[in-house]
Amino acid sequence: MFLRLVADSFTRRPRRKVLTAAALSLGMAVVTAALSVSLDVGDRLASEIRSLGANLLVTPQDDSLPLEIGGVDYRPLNAGAYLPEADLPKIKTVFWHNNIVAFAPVLEVSATLPRVTYGDGQRSIPELQIPLIGTWASNRVQLPDGGVFVTGIAKTNPWFHVEGKWFSDEGRLERIEMPPMGHSYLPAPPECTVGEKLAARRSIKTGDQVVVSVTTAGDSQNMESCDVTGILSSGGPEDEALLMPLASVQKLADKPGQYRKLYVSALTKPEDDFARRDPKTMKADEFERWSCSPYVSSIAYSIKQALPGTDVRVIRRVAEGEGAILTRVRALVWMVTLAALLAAALAVGASSAASVIERRTEIGLMKALGAGSGTVGFLLAAEQLLLAFVGGGIGYSLGIVLARLVGQKIFGVAPAPSLLALVAVLALAAGVTLLGSAIPLRRASRYEPAPILRGE
Repeated sequence: MFLRLVADSFTRRPRRKVLTAAALSLGMAVVTAALSVSLDVGDRLASEIRSLGANLLVTPQDDSLPLEIGGVDYRPLNAGAYLPEADLPKIKTVFWHNNIVAFAPVLEVSATLPRVTYGDGQRSIPELQIPLIGTWASNRVQLPDGGVFVTGIAKTNPWFHVEGKWFSDEGRLERIEMPPMGHSYLPAPPECTVGEKLAARRSIKTGDQVVVSVTTAGDSQNMESCDVTGILSSGGPEDEALLMPLASVQKLADKPGQYRKLYVSALTKPEDDFARRDPKTMKADEFERWSCSPYVSSIAYSIKQALPGTDVRVIRRVAEGEGAILTRVRALVWMVTLAALLAAALAVGASSAASVIERRTEIGLMKALGAGSGTVGFLLAAEQLLLAFVGGGIGYSLGIVLARLVGQKIFGVAPAPSLLALVAVLALAAGVTLLGSAIPLRRASRYEPAPILRGE
């Protein structure tokens, strides 16, 4: 009988039911779009923000005292301690390994470009001291679990623009004709990428071959030629440098299997006051909550545990910039969501109040026949919940369409429908409906049948 009463009431007065369902549908459509963008496209936004560059810097713990001004390291290029390259795969074994999207080791040494004399003997370019940077462009790293992770400076510094292409990290072989024996394959010179300012000063272009020499700690002179594959524009000190594969610079500097610093790019959440606390002062439960949150500081702590003997510093300019953008975007999403929920609750409340006034005689008759206040309230609440689920379902469908339009226009990708979003929207629709109908339902449950039946 209860179900028959609910079904009969739901089919009567269709105009008011349609208006209530429409108000809920519009509100839930906005909520669905906001949730879909926050859950799906939010990760893409974080990935896009990663174009700001690496947000973690790993250096040896026993390094010399840093001397940085404006983010530029002014220590001698050959100064300081070194770290083993063999430990780098351990980075992808930390708890937040999925958040680490790229890393690139760097070995920077002082090198010399020799004097160049042109064929006529009248013109020459004097020798030049330059920074020689050894790193990975796009290197395949074998992980302990047997997988392969492709990473390098092209991913940690995505704003670097190369006219041509990056150098290859792998060694090459070139074919040498040896008549009458045929031909043979010998190791080819490594490839390199030249900063645009250095290229302009030395008139270097793609396809040229450059000779570079390095004086090692033992005062020996190591020389290597490289084939220029591209001209780099970075807007930073790399424009004055020559970039080569890490293995080649290690050989020139007599530092096999070593690097000076490591740039790490990780997906993080904005830091709050809790994230900035010293983990040494935290209690066990606080430390667990801190380490299980993808703060940039907690990821830095995990990397330091995986790479003993290192000092992991947060590049604050990048991390704080990311945090500010993400915080504002999320705040905007929450403001839109709350506004939509408030509007839906007001519309449902107005409709529910009007419905209770119209059904005043019906409620009085139910009470005269023996229905208690709880029964009347429960019946009316059941009708409103049925409306909530109908309106929530329609709103979810409309919201998915809206989310796809927003995602495609702004981020270039449409978020996929989510079962979590559907459950959340239906729960919010039910909550908004009950909240908006609370006062009218409370008033209906307190009606006295006698005055109503007397027409008062």
